[in-house]
Amino acid sequence: MTNFPLRSPKVRVWRTLIAALATMGTAAAVACSAPAASDADDERPLVLTTFTVLADMGQNVAGEHLRVESITKPGAEIHGYEPTPSDMRTAENAALILDNGLGLESWFERFVTTVRAPHVVVTEGIEPIAIRGGEYEGQANPHAWMSPTDAQVYVDNIAQAFADLDPANSEDFYRNAESYKAEIAAIGEDLVSALTELPDGQRALVTCEGAFSYLTRDTGLQEGYLWAVNQEQEGTPRQVADLVNFVRSNHVPAVFCESTVSDRAQRQVARETGAEFGGVLFVDSLSGPDGPVPTYLDLLRHSADVIVEGLTGS
Repeated sequence: MTNFPLRSPKVRVWRTLIAALATMGTAAAVACSAPAASDADDERPLVLTTFTVLADMGQNVAGEHLRVESITKPGAEIHGYEPTPSDMRTAENAALILDNGLGLESWFERFVTTVRAPHVVVTEGIEPIAIRGGEYEGQANPHAWMSPTDAQVYVDNIAQAFADLDPANSEDFYRNAESYKAEIAAIGEDLVSALTELPDGQRALVTCEGAFSYLTRDTGLQEGYLWAVNQEQEGTPRQVADLVNFVRSNHVPAVFCESTVSDRAQRQVARETGAEFGGVLFVDSLSGPDGPVPTYLDLLRHSADVIVEGLTGS
């Protein structure tokens, strides 16, 4: 497993968060509160996931048959999470744990050795895209869920894991999965269609972190970014200068940044190139129920809308 180091700005963010599980509401949304007391009376099998995106995927597949909760909270960065004693106690009651794999959860290997619940890696079967540049060059980029195509593999793996856990309800899991995959696929198709008219010389997506390799593959875009994946210093002068050259040479009309990192260096790129700062993209986490991306489908739609508006002006 790839152990990505903590970024110092994110360490500060993480250590100010209250470590609690995000209780799943319905299949339509992920709640951002800690588990309610009534959960103790819920006799459905408990499925834990490593982050909120997987929890929402899982709840859509599970329907009413399973209780699906995220170990990490909405709005949090997940690479360097530190499990708490509360997490460990909750995991003791889990029937199954789902993780992303591809080196995303650097903390998970230590976590899973202390709990007895089986775990399933939901990226099984996905062809990894290698990280370009930096300390982890050549290793797998973990952000495959940002591809509507690969996300359907996630859903299939989740449905199979749930069917193995609860065979009596397997037909419901598979049926829910097919319906959910159709919604995911439709968002991807709309995005590809909306970007069709971009001129060849302007077909580039520029972000802070290289978290969109799978999405740019799907949409036929080049990918530019300040840093490839976790680093101690975000937006070094060299990184800014290199990205400024990339934006200029590709006539990129807008640049973007992810919600869990500082956008200061990316705004500098925008100023120096004349590109617009196109807005915030969500990757590693959903928002709370009142935020812009309370579900995974919302996350995909939001990212697609922001990217299309920034790159095409429509």
